[in-house]
Amino acid sequence: MNLIIVESPTKSKTLQGFLGKDYKVLASFGHVRDLPKGELGVDLENGFEPRYVIPTKARKTIKLLKDAVEKTKLTILATDEDREGEAIAWHLAEALKLGGEKEPYKRIVFHEITKTAIENALKNPREINLDQVDAQQARRILDRIVGYKLSPFLWKKIARGLSAGRVQSVAVRFVVEREREIEKFKPQEYWSIIANLEKTKGSGSQPFEATLIKKGDKNIDKLEIKNEKEAEKILEDLLNASYQILAVEKNEVKKNPLPPFTTSTLQQEAWRRFKFPAKFTMSLAQRLYETGKITYHRTDSLNLSTMALEAAKKIITENYGSNYYQSRKFKTKAKGAQEAHEAIRPTYPEITPESLKGQTKLDERQYKLYDLIWRRFMACQMKEATFNATTADIQAEDYIFRATGQTLKFDGFLKIYHIKYEETLLPILEKDELLKLLKIDKLQHFTQPPGRYTEATLIKALEKEGIGRPSTYAPVISTIQERNYIEKNEKRFFQPTEIGLVVNDLLVEHFPEVVDINFTANMEENLDDISQGLKKWKKVVEDFYGPFSKNLEQKYNDVSKKEFTEQPTKKLCPKCQSPLLVRLGKFGKFYACSKFPECKYTESLDQNNLKIKCPKCQEGNIVAKRTKRNKIFYGCNRFPKCDFALWDKPVDEACPKCKSILIEKYKKIRCSNKECDFIKEDATT
Repeated sequence: MNLIIVESPTKSKTLQGFLGKDYKVLASFGHVRDLPKGELGVDLENGFEPRYVIPTKARKTIKLLKDAVEKTKLTILATDEDREGEAIAWHLAEALKLGGEKEPYKRIVFHEITKTAIENALKNPREINLDQVDAQQARRILDRIVGYKLSPFLWKKIARGLSAGRVQSVAVRFVVEREREIEKFKPQEYWSIIANLEKTKGSGSQPFEATLIKKGDKNIDKLEIKNEKEAEKILEDLLNASYQILAVEKNEVKKNPLPPFTTSTLQQEAWRRFKFPAKFTMSLAQRLYETGKITYHRTDSLNLSTMALEAAKKIITENYGSNYYQSRKFKTKAKGAQEAHEAIRPTYPEITPESLKGQTKLDERQYKLYDLIWRRFMACQMKEATFNATTADIQAEDYIFRATGQTLKFDGFLKIYHIKYEETLLPILEKDELLKLLKIDKLQHFTQPPGRYTEATLIKALEKEGIGRPSTYAPVISTIQERNYIEKNEKRFFQPTEIGLVVNDLLVEHFPEVVDINFTANMEENLDDISQGLKKWKKVVEDFYGPFSKNLEQKYNDVSKKEFTEQPTKKLCPKCQSPLLVRLGKFGKFYACSKFPECKYTESLDQNNLKIKCPKCQEGNIVAKRTKRNKIFYGCNRFPKCDFALWDKPVDEACPKCKSILIEKYKKIRCSNKECDFIKEDATT
């Protein structure tokens, strides 16, 4: 019997079902060795040699795997074919002491969990790719150096418990800089002129709108009409104008389908359609991959196998007709893309989403994601959608208006993959035809600031700049929220927190190489070069660490904590009458006595004080607080003397039924008492 080791128990169960009694499939449960917790674990004086240990949680697994290795003829390492998977295979070989005649092993890879793919992989084993292992080691060591060297600096200069990350810090910078663009933005007023017109000939034709685009030979740009006075002048000029068709142009407009999904585009679309966070999308995709539903989900490739393309052709022609089919191949535009895998697609295209409905092994959210992946893959091999487009230019004195219409002629890929489009009907218009003016309006507009990032747009920005790789987007975005550097507002857009702003400003000013976009993107290219055997990992780490450590040593002397974390106030400490300072902690600003540590008085800022009297002790006020996991709750500011607390935001009003305090929950004002069903009528939050 042969032993196959994969990463997860779900994957092992799927493979065991294919392979039968000749193979035993076990899971490593991810990494079995790592750098030690609580210490750097990298020998900075001797070539950056890492010291790997077996974590406590992996020791039982290693024992089970060692016992299995001793009872089998051959060990086959079948972890994923990416840097992380290659490193797991290498760590397994090291921890299990595989190699040589006594404990022989092979390495196999596959991109989909099907019987055919597994059998082909078993026929074509290879060696562990040590270049990929080195690239993963370099990333891990660089991140460990930045984290373990820079985090203590942040503790000393800002607040304890903070941390810095090589890629995470750049992502925070994106959010901070966008917020400051919004703050600096000054709206610019502009106006548009819209004519509501109707045909004079015939009956029953629908009115339509036309927009002013030109005066004489000069185009009227978007910001051309700057104020109401200028708009009124145009309306005066058009007071007695006649409206006549100057030209009518009809053409066909084609809209091509989007490419199949990569990791980043799947995360983006899942957020747009379902509001799934990137981390959650990846957990769903992991489950779909391990159960054989989709191909490998960590990929930047747009390649598709010949077999998959043939399956798509068969399904499309049989179900929709040959006029819906069109063969297509795609090439990725992502910066630094490796294209080692296929795009994300259904493993078996013939398994339609409808056929999976109601399966107990697929919950509603997994079904949604599979449906999205299946439809995107099928659509990319379908004909483009075709629209009939009409453009009519209309003369009115010295001015020209334009009306546009669009109707769907052939749905093509839209048959199965729905995207937003607008149909606008125009009546049949002919050159030189006179039109009747029903109404003319002047409309005021203001330019809008750049939008805050969402999960989708932040991932897109990181990918565009070559920051991180497919496997890193989800953990990066998750980490910077957990660290309280950015947060989602009520509309689910990202905004920097107070601590995020301060940490970013310190890093930008004093450690520009850590948060420089080009530097970080170039480091990703260095890691890619290592994985291809073009560079040595120790040299890449050395080139980074030398200047970084020298700068860090200098900054311990140069940077003052007060510069970033203290602001004087005119308030006095109620305990010792010393001046109070506004200090910055891990979870934001608060009042603290300037005589600390002799006097340990602290007080919430007014922004956290809801001005609501505590209903329990009737002495303190309710303030917003945060748990250790950064979750907001509301409690009495006299804690621990008073332990009143709520998860939902309180309202300064008592319940008319039971006298408990009211809260905002599910967009309604309701009673905080779980046994009371009072909901305030016509009161939404």
